[in-house]
Amino acid sequence: MDKPTLGQQIATSGDGMDITRPWVGALSQPSDPLLRKAGTDVKIYEELLSDWQVKAMWQQRQRAVVSREWQVDAGGDRPIDIAAADHLREQLNRVGWDRVTERMLYGVYYGYAVSEIIYGHDDRYITWEAIKVRNRRRFRYTPAGELRLLTPTNMVDGVPCPEPYFWHYATGADHDDEPYGMGLAHWLYWPVLFKRNGVKFWLFFLDKYGMPTAKGEFDPQTATEDDKKKLLEAGEAIRTDSTVLIPKGMALELLEAARNGTADYKALYDAMDAAIAKVTVGQVASSQGTPGRLGNDDLQGDVRLDLIKADADLVCESFNNGPVRWLTRWNFPDAELPRVYRVVEEPEDLEGRAERDEKVSRMAGYKPTRHYVEKTYGIELADEPPPAPPTEFAESTAPSDPAEAMLVRTEAQVQPVVDGWNRQLAELAEGGASLDQVRDQLLAMAPELSLDEYAQRMTEALSLAQLAGRNDIEDEVR
Repeated sequence: MDKPTLGQQIATSGDGMDITRPWVGALSQPSDPLLRKAGTDVKIYEELLSDWQVKAMWQQRQRAVVSREWQVDAGGDRPIDIAAADHLREQLNRVGWDRVTERMLYGVYYGYAVSEIIYGHDDRYITWEAIKVRNRRRFRYTPAGELRLLTPTNMVDGVPCPEPYFWHYATGADHDDEPYGMGLAHWLYWPVLFKRNGVKFWLFFLDKYGMPTAKGEFDPQTATEDDKKKLLEAGEAIRTDSTVLIPKGMALELLEAARNGTADYKALYDAMDAAIAKVTVGQVASSQGTPGRLGNDDLQGDVRLDLIKADADLVCESFNNGPVRWLTRWNFPDAELPRVYRVVEEPEDLEGRAERDEKVSRMAGYKPTRHYVEKTYGIELADEPPPAPPTEFAESTAPSDPAEAMLVRTEAQVQPVVDGWNRQLAELAEGGASLDQVRDQLLAMAPELSLDEYAQRMTEALSLAQLAGRNDIEDEVR
């Protein structure tokens, strides 16, 4: 088998090879059937944002991304790598990265987004003066995927939009042959259309069946045209006035409109709102929940985190592969490329982690290391005291004062007696007896808990203390 030809493409779509496209002109047409029917103009998708549910759900998804903090990491540890990252961070602060991200995220809604980069320079480097997100309706793609700007004087071929002046991306399509992508608006179109038509018929229904219809009667033999006009005006006045006047001899009554079956327009309205929420934020808003919130908060949080990460990675990855690479190669040719990203992961529940560590420590005798505690909980521990030297090498710590020496000796002599009491009491408590049984057994053991040895040791200590006191007085007299 021969070696592959580097960079060769066979299944291209810009030279008439794509059988899914009926014809190939200077500018390609989107494969979205709704856009092709509307003349490739995404204006029909702009109109969907006037629906309050679409607007609310889209803003919720959009701002969930922008609210996450962004961060710039250097591509390596060398000084030039760190300098490239610092320069990128400075440029992002200058152009307003949150603002740029918010507007470029509309590419998820429409399928593609386009921005223009305006360059400047300072004493050392090329800089970004601004990044302006342009109206996507002004741009088209060639069959080869090249971006073109439509102008009043060139609507057929468009004006080329070369790198590095334009940053654009497409998303949502199921193959790479579609430069326009496929945005969420494609799937929102029908729910919004059905909802709007449902509301229109709902209003007709309320107007017809919300209040009775006025019925007027007149004598065709005697009523004049003026009488008929007055009766009609009286019927119309019933809708707004509490008092009406009708000609004598004429009758006016209200008729309740009869209807069969059900006309639950609210169910249609709620179903379309639920479809809009599911398409946009990946979850269905619950009509039983708190207004303005999604039903299952736990599930909502999981799905939203997944969407937030996908949207943030989409924008940042495209930006890193384009404008970040261009700017870094100009200013720091030898540096590893830095990258910008959004910190999406939720912070760990340290309280729950601490409870878990405590339980493990109690059950298994586990003692966390100093490094683990400082890294996990973000705290700095005080330095541990150095271990005491072995007894045979340690300096003598015997007290020089006779009274203190006798106290140490007495504690050592009495401690075995106290330990014996504690051991017997512990065995009694661990026997699993009830409180009454413990009380009875404790009374039975009382004679065995003798104080004779304890009293003997204390008597010896007091005697020695008295002798030591006399010795101190004699020393002072001398």
